[in-house]
Amino acid sequence: MQIIQNRRTFLVGLSAAGGAGLLKVRPSNAAEPPPETTTVRLGRWNNAAYCWGAVYLAGELMRADGLTDVRYVEVDHTVDNSQWLARGDTDFDMNMPSMHISLIEAGVPIKILTGVHTGCFELIANDSVQRVTDLRGKRVGVGNIGSHPQILVSLMANYVGLDPANDINWVESRNPIQSFMDNEVDAVLSAMPEPLMLRAKKIGHTVVSNEVDRPWSQYFCCMVAGNADYVNKHPATTKRVLKAILTAADLCASNPELAAQELIAQGFVPNYDDALGTLRETGHDKWRDYDAQDSIRFYALRMQETGMIRSSPQQIIANGTDFRFLKELKRELKT
Repeated sequence: MQIIQNRRTFLVGLSAAGGAGLLKVRPSNAAEPPPETTTVRLGRWNNAAYCWGAVYLAGELMRADGLTDVRYVEVDHTVDNSQWLARGDTDFDMNMPSMHISLIEAGVPIKILTGVHTGCFELIANDSVQRVTDLRGKRVGVGNIGSHPQILVSLMANYVGLDPANDINWVESRNPIQSFMDNEVDAVLSAMPEPLMLRAKKIGHTVVSNEVDRPWSQYFCCMVAGNADYVNKHPATTKRVLKAILTAADLCASNPELAAQELIAQGFVPNYDDALGTLRETGHDKWRDYDAQDSIRFYALRMQETGMIRSSPQQIIANGTDFRFLKELKRELKT
């Protein structure tokens, strides 16, 4: 009964937002083919990943659009969530372009389908680091080598002429943010809502924000990829999944207060202020304007330059992307 009530409350809230001219929620056109399957599996972090708001809130929209078996799967949190998709634990994953590209380079059959938003990450540092070039010889905290924070900071460093393998002292830590707060490292890549907490405590300063600082702010930080077999076998279902995620992204951008309330009500995250702050700081309205393919090209080129991949951006795009659904939805979901 509680699930039904939450669903009704959420959909009523969406309707109210739409009535205010902020969001239009409508089921798929009757002319659209029916979903080939009504089951979809999405990952779920344990009281974390506030930037996953659009994916979390999309579940009720999918159910309202005929996908009756939407599962948020509790999976292995000791690995990057790209491995959830690679292992077959989930059908879709939202992740940094670099992590999707790494799977494509490794031959994992996935398709990158859409960008969702910008602005998840900030490189935070102490006073010894005022710009990225100052990372030479400094300690940078990461969960582990090969994690997406380590990859992104490496790309930032290489972009300004540093050799990330030799110029940076990478410090692996079970809690890089705490290591930074304890002055055990000089810099750390923080993910929303961590920058909000550090600013509130007046700890460190922002060196790079991928919401406002170019070139990183010009490209998606979070993109959705799907299992290639699922996408190929279930195109109508896939389109409904993406439609729900992008509609939820519209809500996150236009009414972050309602979106944050629903994230709490549905039990996905524990703190309203952190949820609201994250939604306000991330560009959920960018999916309409940014070029998803250009984001893949940019990150693939940066990764090729650092030796992380051998494939060219053109090969990555040809082998691992499918933007036909996004093109259709940009037309259909015009405000």
